[in-house]
Amino acid sequence: MPSIRPHHVTRVLLAVLIAAFIVSVVRHGSAGPVVGEAPPDFQLMDLDGRTVQLSDYRGKVTVINFWATWCPPCVEEMPSLNQFQQAFSPKGVVVLAVSVDDDEAALRRFVRDHRLAMTVIRDPGRKVASLYQTYRYPETYILDRSGKLVKKIVGPADWNDPRVTSVVEQLTSPS
Repeated sequence: MPSIRPHHVTRVLLAVLIAAFIVSVVRHGSAGPVVGEAPPDFQLMDLDGRTVQLSDYRGKVTVINFWATWCPPCVEEMPSLNQFQQAFSPKGVVVLAVSVDDDEAALRRFVRDHRLAMTVIRDPGRKVASLYQTYRYPETYILDRSGKLVKKIVGPADWNDPRVTSVVEQLTSPS
């Protein structure tokens, strides 16, 4: 019976790991939603127990912000995002604040204490965040009225900064 050499086992194991990685990347994608295309639809619950479905917001400019109360950059960004929601809501803009918090009580306290005016929805199992390939928080997707992704922002943004608001201004201005 021939003996198995350790270097052969190492090569085979390495080949299997590389193949598994390639299959994983191909199956799950590597970048999430693509600018110019509609991101995946999703359905989550808001803090009042109502179902929120992304496709219900077609016809509105939609800002999807993935965040968490335990994330310092998210907390830093939230006041300007809240002001943005209040300023742009009359123009047909909606902000969906998708919280990945597991602790619902902490989320409710944060929303109450910061008087958030946006729609806060829960993704505690991070299924939608995973579907969107979102792993760094905050991460924001801006969709046009037809539901197509126009801009993705990784990290906190100042939602009062004209460089950020100009994107939405263009989407809300009459064609």
